[in-house]
Amino acid sequence: MGGNGATGYFLTFALLAAVLGILSKIAGGKHLRSWRNDSLAAAGSSSLIAWAVTALAFGLACKEINVGGWRGWRLRIVEAFVIILAFTQLLYVAVLHAGFFSSAYGPGYRDPDYGLGAPGAHEPVPKGGVTAGATI
Repeated sequence: MGGNGATGYFLTFALLAAVLGILSKIAGGKHLRSWRNDSLAAAGSSSLIAWAVTALAFGLACKEINVGGWRGWRLRIVEAFVIILAFTQLLYVAVLHAGFFSSAYGPGYRDPDYGLGAPGAHEPVPKGGVTAGATI
């Protein structure tokens, strides 16, 4: 393996950040499909964890560039991807967490009718038995 002493750690955290980022995007897609508070919490927390690991890989990429030494073109491409990914992942975290603070960007925790179901669904529905006006 080429590079310098940070290369092994950088590649490990870059792969971990890639896998966690993919899982975070799957959780975000599920949230987009269901659009509920519980899916927003799952997508937001997984995106925050994925961004934290991506930020760690970003720091290792910067350290590897700063230390120097010969690095192949493939390693430079991976470094560039991780640096770009750190900023786009931060944007993704910010957009998801906007739903926590305003219901205009997501379901919102402050919605007064959350959990009540469809309009009129909270009224009791007769389940059978004798009805008014029935003749036997």
